[in-house]
Amino acid sequence: MPTRWGHCGGRGTAFRRSLPDLRPACGCKDSGVRHPRESSDAGVLPRRVAVISVHTSPLAQPGTGDAGGMNVYVLQTALHMAARGVEVEIFTRATSSADPPTVAVAPGVLVRNVVAGPFEGLDKYDLPTQLCAFTAGVLRAEANQEPGHYDVVHSHYWLSGQVGWLARDRWAVPLVHTAHTLAAVKNAALADGDAPEPPLRAVGEQQVVDEADRLIVNTEEEARQLVSLHHADPARIDVVNPGVDLKTFTPGDRGAARAALGLPAGEKIVAFVGRIQPLKAPDVLLRAAALLPAGVRVVIAGGASGSGLAAPDSLIRLADELGIADRVSFLPPQSRENLVNVYRAADLVAVPSYSESFGLVAVEAQACGTPVVAAAVGGLPVAVADGHSGSLVDGHDPRDWAESIAALLDSDAGALSRAAVEHARGFSWDHTVDGLLASYGRAMADYSGIQMRGAARDLASRRAGRRWAMRRGVRA
Repeated sequence: MPTRWGHCGGRGTAFRRSLPDLRPACGCKDSGVRHPRESSDAGVLPRRVAVISVHTSPLAQPGTGDAGGMNVYVLQTALHMAARGVEVEIFTRATSSADPPTVAVAPGVLVRNVVAGPFEGLDKYDLPTQLCAFTAGVLRAEANQEPGHYDVVHSHYWLSGQVGWLARDRWAVPLVHTAHTLAAVKNAALADGDAPEPPLRAVGEQQVVDEADRLIVNTEEEARQLVSLHHADPARIDVVNPGVDLKTFTPGDRGAARAALGLPAGEKIVAFVGRIQPLKAPDVLLRAAALLPAGVRVVIAGGASGSGLAAPDSLIRLADELGIADRVSFLPPQSRENLVNVYRAADLVAVPSYSESFGLVAVEAQACGTPVVAAAVGGLPVAVADGHSGSLVDGHDPRDWAESIAALLDSDAGALSRAAVEHARGFSWDHTVDGLLASYGRAMADYSGIQMRGAARDLASRRAGRRWAMRRGVRA
């Protein structure tokens, strides 16, 4: 018999102990999965959204610690919603005593730094022990406001979903959840030597999937995974592609970008941008580079993260062992402005991840006119137009990667660049926010309908009780 898991005020839906293997595509378009950008039933807009991002702040530098694409997503969607008159308050865990309680990022966007546990020494896997403290901070912040301060809760990642679940029940507003990654998917595609996600996470993810009023996913592949692995209701899933800042990430002068970064002008450059950890597979790029001609340089821009913290200098040692240390350049995590230079400086950007729910780096690079070679996993087949704006590689054999890289470097660079820019134009944060607001509108409408039906049942029950009492001769 399955174990029944409960939560304060929750529905206590059963969690299946053994998750099934990935099955063939479920055919999302035919099974009820919604595509908000294609819909006209967005409904009423929320006045204010409570966004929960427990384990990483939208103000953190991407490429360090647990900061990555999710940080960019949370911040950019908040800024674009605020520009449309929808206020956003983002709750995240304070990681320094210097963090102020609130940070006004822009008109209509407020970050609330919630104190929960010690500021230092906790990583993502320690945070379940601090969810009670974090949730208390969130609820106290809302208690200082007038009733009805938030119209909807949007949680990001499963830890935040646990908090959003309780906030939803306490505030009587709908919960919209974005998983970003799933434990079962990551564990099915582990890099050699990488640690699997703990069973606790799979349990927590199942609870949130069962409790959320709507689920937002990046791609149809992610929707299929939610249905196949977590038995999500397709009718509650909305597919919303992430975007890219098309005003910041634009084509530019390659020579000037290389000069700004101190990179040589006469070499072919393949860049990796992201967190340095086995999941992102930068070692695959180095091993492929060892099979390429000496005129190809690899640029690694990012910082150690996750299991990569156990050996922060592993890539430096690997480059030395492969005999290519003289043609590998390491850069620290870059600001948005400098990241543009990294993309512009490169002839090609590599995204060899073992698992990737979307791949913002791939779209940012293409927006700068740089083609991408990426692993054919997760959302990357959406982010990269195979054979048009770059190429997709099946598996992680360095020989296959070397072959694909060499073929792209020998292709018509101008044609690839133009195709990359054209493909990236299909993704923007405005389009993403269109989808989010449509999903919020449906969540609010559905939740309101449930409340009205519940109130009607309660009223009918009270009336029935009154009639029964009066028949008994008792005044009700």
